[in-house]
Formats: sequence, C-alpha cells, structure tokens
Amino acid sequence: MRFQLSSGLSIVVCLGCFSAFLLKYLSGSGGKKEDVEKETGLGLIKKKNENFEEWYSEVVVHGEMIEYYDISGCYILRPWTMAIWETMQAFFDAEIKKMKIKNCYFPLFVSPAGLKKEKDDIEGFAPEVAWVTKSGKSELEVPIAIRPTSETVMYPYYSKWIRGHRDLPLKLNQWCNVVRWEFSNPTPFIKSREFLWQEGHTAFATKEEADKEVLEILEVYRRIYEEYLAIPIVKGKKSESEKLAGGLYTTSVEAFVPNTGRGVQGATSHCLGQNLDITYENEKGEKAMIWQNSWSYSTRTIGVMVMVHGDDKGLVLPPKVASIQAIVIPVPFKDANTHVIFDACLKIVAQLSEAGFRVEADLRDNYSPDWKYSHWELKGVPLRIEIGAKDLEKKQVGCVRRDNCVKVDIPVVDLVKEVKDMFDKIQQNLFDVAKQKRDASIQVARTWDEFTVALSNKKLILAPWCDEHEVEENVKARTKSEIGAAKSLCSPFDQPELPEGTLCFASGKPAKKWTYWGRSY
Repeated sequence: MRFQLSSGLSIVVCLGCFSAFLLKYLSGSGGKKEDVEKETGLGLIKKKNENFEEWYSEVVVHGEMIEYYDISGCYILRPWTMAIWETMQAFFDAEIKKMKIKNCYFPLFVSPAGLKKEKDDIEGFAPEVAWVTKSGKSELEVPIAIRPTSETVMYPYYSKWIRGHRDLPLKLNQWCNVVRWEFSNPTPFIKSREFLWQEGHTAFATKEEADKEVLEILEVYRRIYEEYLAIPIVKGKKSESEKLAGGLYTTSVEAFVPNTGRGVQGATSHCLGQNLDITYENEKGEKAMIWQNSWSYSTRTIGVMVMVHGDDKGLVLPPKVASIQAIVIPVPFKDANTHVIFDACLKIVAQLSEAGFRVEADLRDNYSPDWKYSHWELKGVPLRIEIGAKDLEKKQVGCVRRDNCVKVDIPVVDLVKEVKDMFDKIQQNLFDVAKQKRDASIQVARTWDEFTVALSNKKLILAPWCDEHEVEENVKARTKSEIGAAKSLCSPFDQPELPEGTLCFASGKPAKKWTYWGRSY
C-alpha cells in the first residue's frame, strides 16, 4: 500500500506486516481479549447451551484432543488426550495389580469358528463386527474378524490353561484397541469405530469370589470418574435387557450430561456365570465349572469429562489428569527487561516441577500474553501463573484458576503450598459443581405422565419399576423418536425407600425397585 505524505514523499507499506504489527501492538497494549480471539480465531464459535453437538466437536478439535481422520468414526488421539489416558491407565493398572491381576495381550483377529462357538457372548456385537476379506488382491479363503471384544479370543485358551483347582483363580487384563463398525452418528470418544480400552477376564472356583471381584472392580471405576475426572456417577445393576448378552448380571457406573439430558454408561463389570462350559477338577477330584467375570472401561471416559466440565472458552481439565497442571506466562510491558522476566518464569517452573507438579512456561515471543491466555484456557489448563515486572518487584506471581477465573497474587515463598491447595480446591470444585448440576437434573416420576414430562425436559428419571423385561421394551417402544428411545440406565445399589403398595410407573403393577431411566449415548 502506498501513502502520499504532505511533503510530497511517498512510502510503501506491506499490508501483511502492517496487520501483524497492528495486532501485536493492540494486544500488547491492553487490547481486549475478544479482539485477540477475533483476530486469531482462538475463540469457540458455538455455545455449549445453544448448540451442544457442534460445541463439542469444536472443543475437542481446537482444544487439541483429537483430529478427524479420513475414515468416518475414526479419530487421531493427540498427545493432550493420550496424557489423560496414560494417567488413568497408571492408576487403574496399579490398583488391579494389588488384586493380583496380571496383564497380557491376545491377537486382534478372530476366526469365524471362534465367533460361532461363543455366539451367545458375541450376540450383542454381531452387527458391529468388521471382517478382513482380502490380502492384497487375493480373496482370503476364510474371512477373519477384527475383535469387537475379546471373549471369543481368550476363553478357548482359558479352557486349555485351567485343568485343576490349583490353576484358579486365573486373572488377566489387557490394554488394547477394539473395532465396532456398524452404527450411525459417530461422536469423538463417545461413539467411535475404533477405541482404546482395558478388558479384564477372570476365572474363579466359586460364585462368592466372582461376586466380590465384580464390586471391587466397580469401585475402582468409581474412583476413576469421581476422584480423577471429577464426575459424579451412580453405581448400580443393569436390567436383563441391558446386561451383557450371555452374562449372568452386569453392574455399571452411570454418568449424566445435563446439557443433553443423556446418560452415559461409564464402565461395566460383569459376572458371566458358568455358561462358558469351562471345566476343571476341584479339590474333591470332581468335575466342576468355573465362574467367570469380565470388566472394562475405555477412552469414552475422556469424552464424558469434556462434556461435563467444558465451557464456552474450551476445555476445563481436572488437575489430577491434566497433562500440564499449570502454565507460566511472562507479561512484559514497555521497557521491561524481558530476559529477567523469562528467567523468573523458568525458576518458577523448576520450583514447582521439583515439588512434583506438571508445569511448563510459554516463552514464545511471537504471541502476546492475551493470546496465550486464550490459548491455554481453550486447552483447559487448570492454573495460569502470570509474571510481570511488578510481580518481580513484589516477589509474587499472579495465579488464575481455569474453573472459576478467580485471580489471586501469591508470594513466591509460599507458592508450592498455595499451588497444591489450589489444585485440591479446583479438583473438588469441579466435582461439586458437576454433582450439583447432575442432582438438579434428577426427577422422581411415579406415573407415566410424570415420566414423559421429565423425559421431554431432559431429566435423569428415578422411577419405581416392576422389573419386567416386557415392560422395559414397551417403554422403549412408546418413547422412540428421532433422538432415541428412553431405557433403563441402572437400578442403584443405594436404593431409596420403596413404600409398600408403590406401583410401577409404566405398568401399574407392584414395583420391586427404584431404577434410573433416560435417553443415553
């Protein structure tokens, strides 16, 4: 662009350089944050309360959790996601090893004969099985299935390895991927064609041992959700319609997303009973059948965390699972000694890292502090630590919490203690806020009319039920719509009092239990 000056001289200015200078000048001189977002594209376009599905897609991409892949329903899990998964994996792996459960790995591929042999256990997954039919240009003589779960792969070898009572219990777990192909409306983390999970498969001599482990594992799953992801859950038992096909009974931890009014089956712990026909010689020298369990949780957990805690600025990560728990940002102003401020930032990082926290500094000189604030808020880092020239003079730092945006100044000498205290408070506050929102969404429905009103209002419905399969199927049929049908989520272990004479909300028959109902992912 050419400018004509009054003196008659003219100057030529590069528009790109001028724009970059203007942006840097405005942001460095106190330009509004929304101006930075507008210029850089950092801000989310969709609002969580207005368009949840598109907000969710935005936040997992812009928050650098995933990247879309060129095969529908498959996603690239970026380091920001894998760090969260690895934290949960480390916790869970340590807990199951305390229970003398050992890790193993079985092949990805399943023979048709294996699928057919365990048809009862694979029944619920049959439509989702993906098949390999070609090798290069040649058709395979026998197609090979890709595991949707590993019962059919593992149990023939359990039968081989378990011969006598001294071979029990056999307790194995594997960390792997599985593929489930046929479904509509893929959603990152929540519903994908390939996902990561752990699956435990254990065998016992008695039902008492199996029952005990089912609940022990379920408690570890509760801890993952409530202690690590700060998400309240309900522990309970699945209905006969919703239990694992071929199993004796299924227990689960159930989460809830208030914005969508949908439940999420967070993790499951199944007792498979004795229907797998694996026998051994017991202590009396008699032929007996083993009792089997299976249990699993997956990367779905991460999607639930994003849905529950995220806001219009982006991700909000609990400190226990955040890859970076605190980000240190220098705030240099005019004539400030940038090197001194940068050195102070690195000293804070070293101090907090030595104390065991996951901390980094953002010292990039091509972005303004405001831009960095927006960037790390979008990525959900629990705590932002700001250091400017005045902070150096006062021997303090500014700390801003991601969960509530509260800023406090903290003396450097007290920083380790105060940061630990803030992380504890952030973790607890995220859980408390999520629980308050979840609890506010629970509605008791004693009649069908109350049930349908609550369902239309996106509630988590607690209703008295007669516990009959036909009645649940009827509820599904009567509530079927474009956004899905309502179904039982679980019957909570912690049962409210059920007064004598209470009737089922759906059938009018005598109620046997309280059960949570709703639409689900």
